[in-house]
Amino acid sequence: MPSISFYQEELISHLKEKISVKEPQNLYEPISYIMNLGGKRLRPALTLLATDLLNGDYKQALPAALAVEVFHNFSLVHDDILDDAPLRRGQQTVHEKWDINTGILSGDAMLIMAYELLSVYNNPEFKVLIEIFNDTSLKVCEGQQYDIDFETREDVTIDEYLKMISYKTAVLIAAALKMGAVIAGSGDEQQKALFNYGMNLGIAFQLQDDFLDAFGDASLFGKQIGGDIIENKKTYLYLKAKELGSKAEKKELADLYSLDPRDPSVKIRVVKEIFHSSGAVDKTREAIGLFTTSAFKELEHLSDYPGAEETLRDFGEELMSRED
Repeated sequence: MPSISFYQEELISHLKEKISVKEPQNLYEPISYIMNLGGKRLRPALTLLATDLLNGDYKQALPAALAVEVFHNFSLVHDDILDDAPLRRGQQTVHEKWDINTGILSGDAMLIMAYELLSVYNNPEFKVLIEIFNDTSLKVCEGQQYDIDFETREDVTIDEYLKMISYKTAVLIAAALKMGAVIAGSGDEQQKALFNYGMNLGIAFQLQDDFLDAFGDASLFGKQIGGDIIENKKTYLYLKAKELGSKAEKKELADLYSLDPRDPSVKIRVVKEIFHSSGAVDKTREAIGLFTTSAFKELEHLSDYPGAEETLRDFGEELMSRED
């Protein structure tokens, strides 16, 4: 079975064939810009991999894989506007390079392009793919809204946070895998197993990202350590510390998360100490392990497909061992 990088390269080749600048240039140039800005392209690669693993022709999954990637980048363009983010993958965001109106309109066009890519499939395959895509797209939007709502709420629960990251991050990974299974013509059991594998691995991935933001190696992580703490984000670490900490720790944490100091280094250090002393660090590591184990458990349903379980387990282990 080819490596994940093989499918990434196949996706890039298909992208270059299908995504081009045409008139009106100010609509399509930003689309080409964001689509060629890089990124790991793991989600569409997983669509191709899933099709291949379940004895389908991965080339038949290229339109669906590209639809996943176009949708993902559409959501990034609009998220960057919502967050007023200046950079994406180290380069100017679309709304900074052009303007907000262009970002909104080009993003809208990308969503339509994603549906257009899926239109090459015939029924009943098309109907199933569209149902997955519609449900996923709506959940991503819901996840983004939950994330926005949490910024001004002090009563966010662990379950609510897990739901938010399930929708905002994990569901598109899960859908990408399930779409590959559909195109391969696999049964409901395999489709459900791949979806659940993707959901659990996606949650574990986001929890790992939260953890690395606070405790990762700055030289490897690729962004400022403690960024979530500086922005007062209510991550799993924060919510667990708030749940498990002593009365004094909870008060100090609340006080620190109400501050926006010019030099945040002391705030980051003290918050990290509370994460440790409260037991939040251990509980976060435990949750990462539990969701990863749950993901791998789903692979038992792929026993009729030689190599599928091993390949996806290897992928998951490599993903979760990352430090950047």
